[in-house]
Amino acid sequence: MQLSIVIPLLNEKDSLIELHDWIAQVMQSNHFLYEILFIDDGSTDGSWEAIKELSSNYTTVKGIRFLRNYGKSQALHAGFFAAKGEVIITMDADLQDNPEEIPELYNLVKNEQFDLISGWKKKRYDSVLSKNLPSKLFNWAARKTSGLKLHDFNCGLKAYHSNVVKNIEVSGDMHRYIPVLAKNAGFSKIGEKVVQHQARKYGATKFGAERFINGFLDLVTIWFLSKFGRQPMHLFGALGVLMFIVGFGFSVYLGVDKLFIHKAGRLITDRPQFYIALTSMLIGTQFFLAGFLGEIMVRSKKNENNYTIVEETK
Repeated sequence: MQLSIVIPLLNEKDSLIELHDWIAQVMQSNHFLYEILFIDDGSTDGSWEAIKELSSNYTTVKGIRFLRNYGKSQALHAGFFAAKGEVIITMDADLQDNPEEIPELYNLVKNEQFDLISGWKKKRYDSVLSKNLPSKLFNWAARKTSGLKLHDFNCGLKAYHSNVVKNIEVSGDMHRYIPVLAKNAGFSKIGEKVVQHQARKYGATKFGAERFINGFLDLVTIWFLSKFGRQPMHLFGALGVLMFIVGFGFSVYLGVDKLFIHKAGRLITDRPQFYIALTSMLIGTQFFLAGFLGEIMVRSKKNENNYTIVEETK
């Protein structure tokens, strides 16, 4: 199979049939062998019924339904696991991503040998203050932190070689950083393509301003994981040793001063250096133990899905 189109969604009933027909027209005009995977992330508006109807009418459509809303990252994880295509396209279900972009995205991955192509919505139809400006700031920070020169990390329209999606783990809210996850996994040929952004036709956006706060927190997380995720002892152990040495140095100073220099001076417990030494050694020990426990957790970790699929279409 040439293409798998993975579409996570939450309460997008009004757009599903129109989106399917648009994708099908593009696929058929380009003679692609394809499948469309709708991942219903706990919709309550009848989206699943629309997906089941599409699945019963078209063999190219498959639906996966979550027990409740788990988030976009979990929906993408389920879609990636089920996808059978050589190239996987992800897009949103709100008709803001243009299916006409799919053939060129496919060509870049299949024929130009890119591992991943990320869409860049250069011209957007969103609110300037609530979405565009925060998005620019967010993308600037992501570029500086990750080293990837992408303009739009959060664009839902992306194309992947199947090797990429089968070798990365998308969890939490890390869907924003799939290019970074791919880079950390060793996939180096990552590019971007300017794509057309459509104004929302039905419903309302599911993302508020809090997604940018969460995005920055996730950025710190992924930076830490990329640097120290496999060997947390390299960070916590180093900090622990440094703090312990500082505390031990103060302890030696206090001991020498009391025993040989100012024998009749103040009690050691009356001197602030005593508490600096004690605190530093305790914190250093805790850092070291945190790194040690982190190493144990990394080595004993099992891959577990943090979502529950309640129903699938045949």
